[in-house]
Amino acid sequence: MQSNNIIQLPDGYLNRTPVFQFILLSLLFPLWAVAASLNDILIAQFKHVFELSDFASALVQSAFYGGYFLIAIPASIVIKKTNYKFAIITGLLFYIAGCSLFYPASHMATYTMFLFAIFSIAIGLGFLETAANTYSSMIGPRKYATLRLNISQTFYPIGAIAGILLGKYLVFQEGASLEAQMAKMSPVEAHAFGLKMLQHTLEPYKYIIFVLIGILVLFILTKYPACKPVVQSTKNSKESPGIIQTLKYLGGNGRFRKGIMAQFLYVGMQVTVWSFTIRLALNLNPEINERTASTFMVYSFIAFFVGKFIANFLMTRFSPSKVLFSYSIIGSVLLAYVVLVPNMTAVYAAVVVSMLFGPCWPTIYTQTLGVVKEKRYTEIAGAVLVMSIVGGAVVPAVQGYISDLLGSMQTAFLVPMACFIYVGFYFFGEMKKQKTLENVEEESV
Repeated sequence: MQSNNIIQLPDGYLNRTPVFQFILLSLLFPLWAVAASLNDILIAQFKHVFELSDFASALVQSAFYGGYFLIAIPASIVIKKTNYKFAIITGLLFYIAGCSLFYPASHMATYTMFLFAIFSIAIGLGFLETAANTYSSMIGPRKYATLRLNISQTFYPIGAIAGILLGKYLVFQEGASLEAQMAKMSPVEAHAFGLKMLQHTLEPYKYIIFVLIGILVLFILTKYPACKPVVQSTKNSKESPGIIQTLKYLGGNGRFRKGIMAQFLYVGMQVTVWSFTIRLALNLNPEINERTASTFMVYSFIAFFVGKFIANFLMTRFSPSKVLFSYSIIGSVLLAYVVLVPNMTAVYAAVVVSMLFGPCWPTIYTQTLGVVKEKRYTEIAGAVLVMSIVGGAVVPAVQGYISDLLGSMQTAFLVPMACFIYVGFYFFGEMKKQKTLENVEEESV
């Protein structure tokens, strides 16, 4: 493929990056960030409106990230049989449909219906992430794959902040916290009040639908390169492996397995911290309401944004694994502080931890995808990496269960701390592996 001096190489990468297409592709990242951060708002809202335990409220994230898990392989098959652009358009259509389900959900006023709407959104986002993460890493020269994905991921906190602000001003209301207000009401009054509060959950999604339609039109009208490896066909179709053969190959790759586990725990850790930061603030300072507590999530995503730029700068001077290993040590110490210090400084420590999350996902993603040397397995490998997002469905539920069991949301932050420790061990192992490879290359020269 050759167009406007952009040439696709045999391995699927391009000789240079088409700027407009890359920017439009990167705009998908804040779109799924909006949906993800709104979940943090919904958890706090649903907790009291539906009178849920911490474990039950965390099922918002289970529905969301469970959708990712289930759709990743089907999405990769769609990419394999068509192209990245078609999968992105499919994802946007599902996203729009999922947002539209908030209309009946807000009127039916059942927790199950809201979970179904969230699950439907996640199906669309599963298509988008499966396509966009791999596509972003491939739409340009191979040597800048990690940098491109990190740049695209830099757009994520913009969407996350927008999602929190939409929730803060459209979902949460002024006055005392929901718990304080509903405690003074009779059961009938509390039920009517809860129904009224649920109507506010629809508001952010009305605006999101209009933005999605605009992006969808732009993708339909914009030409995109295929960015797929060119393989020679053979009689035994060796270059077109099936799902079982691909999974067997990936399962036999030790570094790929470790990368999957690191991504699973990283996503789980990130989602858990963000899911319960508002609740942590409300528990440590009962004088504030949900709208005020949500400000800490704005701070968290600003920290996340700043952390990405710092990491991008550091990774131009040090290996990504070395930078992320250092981040993991600092993050584990900060989460220990969250667990041990019973005042509002623990909330600020949770905010600072977000600064250390930024570079983890794209770095683990590209490093793990990079150990798949047989490029005919790339699409499925990318899908399996996206499936590891299911950590966001599991780890928050575990923290919610621990919080219910111990009666302490603060102590339950031991769960993400343990995850960050594992992520640190993963990057330490990658650091040693890279050092060994460098020594071998020096000896062979």
